[in-house]
Amino acid sequence: MAALQPLIILFLLTIFQSTRGFLLKLTKDPQTHQYTTQLRIGDPQIPIKLVVHLSGPSLWVNCPPSRELITHGSLQCLTAKSGGQSQSQTYCDVHHQNPITGETSVGDLAEDVISVDGTVGKFLFSCSLESSLKGLVKGAKGVLGFGRSKIGFQSQMVNNFDLPRKFSVCLSSSDGFVMSGAGISNSLSYSYTPLMSESDGYYVHVNSVKVNGRRLGLGQPIGGVEVSTTLPYTVIKTMVYGIFTKAFATAATSMNMTLVSPVAPFGVCFTPQAVVPEIELVLQSELVKWRIRGGNSMVEVSDSVMCLGFVDGGMDMIGSMILGGYQLEDHMLEFDLGTGMMGFSSSLLIKGDSCSSVGASLSVNRGSL
Repeated sequence: MAALQPLIILFLLTIFQSTRGFLLKLTKDPQTHQYTTQLRIGDPQIPIKLVVHLSGPSLWVNCPPSRELITHGSLQCLTAKSGGQSQSQTYCDVHHQNPITGETSVGDLAEDVISVDGTVGKFLFSCSLESSLKGLVKGAKGVLGFGRSKIGFQSQMVNNFDLPRKFSVCLSSSDGFVMSGAGISNSLSYSYTPLMSESDGYYVHVNSVKVNGRRLGLGQPIGGVEVSTTLPYTVIKTMVYGIFTKAFATAATSMNMTLVSPVAPFGVCFTPQAVVPEIELVLQSELVKWRIRGGNSMVEVSDSVMCLGFVDGGMDMIGSMILGGYQLEDHMLEFDLGTGMMGFSSSLLIKGDSCSSVGASLSVNRGSL
């Protein structure tokens, strides 16, 4: 398998080189599990660290006082779907949310030049107060939202650089990348599922959940599930979580796995074992399934304990499930906003590859893109 790895990477590079794209390198913080990237904003260009929020509706930044603001009633303000006037009725107010704390704030809309992968364009963003940064990884000055709103970063990339309305995401345990304007070839055996249209974020419909091929008795579909880069692990509503973890524990013990005391934030833990039950999210039909194997389901918390990497979201959680970063790692994801579809691969780890190695190879070969 090791001998095949260079060929796999070369094949992936050929796919990306066939379409113009802009590469954003990501870094995963080991403490908070937040993914960050860096953009250069203003003139002179100042590097700013930002938390990547896949479903975030906009880019927002803790701006310096000298930032030029957009006036209320301007075309840019109308584009941003203004949340209301400021007290002076001079500047354009827009709402933005901290995806870690869930707190919503109002900031003034601004516009400035931003350098993306060495190319400069003008972007709209919201200027936040420093208090809005609470919960973000150390050094982060805001949030980079890729949601489908008119001022989402991807929408502005499309308008600035005349790109195809698609982007690809690949996360790993330490880093990853976003390729804006580039898709993923069908020849890599990707499955596709419709994106739900009710939100600016990225939601897919999950009909059912299976553990080792057995469907959970939930009585109804899971429904809309957000694909999230800001939650470290998949979160499940309490009622569904209890059924899910019971089914997983039953399947695990039948495979001679030994239950041990749970370690927070996880609810079910075991002694280490190489082979574990397989989880399937059944999407629009039995033919389209997201398979979650051991590398994306079990978290090693110590040399003697591994835990099921799913978290109880409580009784008041809106929706039944949010798919978190750990379950996304080392899967290629393609978001095609033109067709309204999301493509996803099986785990690259099965092929002896990873998002980290592919991202590193893309960075080295940027000269040919």
